[in-house]
Amino acid sequence: MQWTEVWTHLGWPAITVVTVLLAMGVASLAVFVERVWAIARSRRESRAFAAGAIATLRPAGVETVLAEAERLDGGHLARLARHGLSMYRDVQNGLDGDGLTPVESMRRELQRRIDEQVADLKRGLPLLASVGSVAPFVGLLGTVLGIVTAFRGIATTGSGGLSAVSAGIAEALVVTALGLVVAIPAVLAFNYLSTQIARDQLALTNAAGRLIDTVERWGAAS
Repeated sequence: MQWTEVWTHLGWPAITVVTVLLAMGVASLAVFVERVWAIARSRRESRAFAAGAIATLRPAGVETVLAEAERLDGGHLARLARHGLSMYRDVQNGLDGDGLTPVESMRRELQRRIDEQVADLKRGLPLLASVGSVAPFVGLLGTVLGIVTAFRGIATTGSGGLSAVSAGIAEALVVTALGLVVAIPAVLAFNYLSTQIARDQLALTNAAGRLIDTVERWGAAS
């Protein structure tokens, strides 16, 4: 039995399951491609920001660094530095701080913003996790429906020959295989992106620490 013949003989329950699996596969592929592009863009602009503005950061050049961070807003490092240095500037100017020093206010702001930036990096990963865990069960549902079709064929023909059950068994196997085909890449994509995001999270944490050290040295030198 050819694949095209199997497809044309699928019943509406199996077609529904196949449609759901295909939608899950397309959604997981879209998330993966978008996240890979977003992470690559963030790293590219973060490297540009670190090599330029952060490397030459001085007390009198905070506004310049903030302007550069605004320009390279696609990088998560630039966003993090912008929030931290904005808080530092505002507290120094008496606009915020709740009685804390500028450095301590910036430290707390950076801690909050790291979590925010990591959450942004992880956007879409729950969908990949859901597809990876749910798709096999959706395929299993298709298997059950295919077996039901096979038994219906037996009941219709009144015999248990191969011709009576072949369509239902083929339907069950096709949907089961499709569930695995959708689930396995989703799991691999989730694991790959989780590893890349963990690297970026560590880089952001280290960068925040270096930024705080730099600003603290300003106070020690004054």
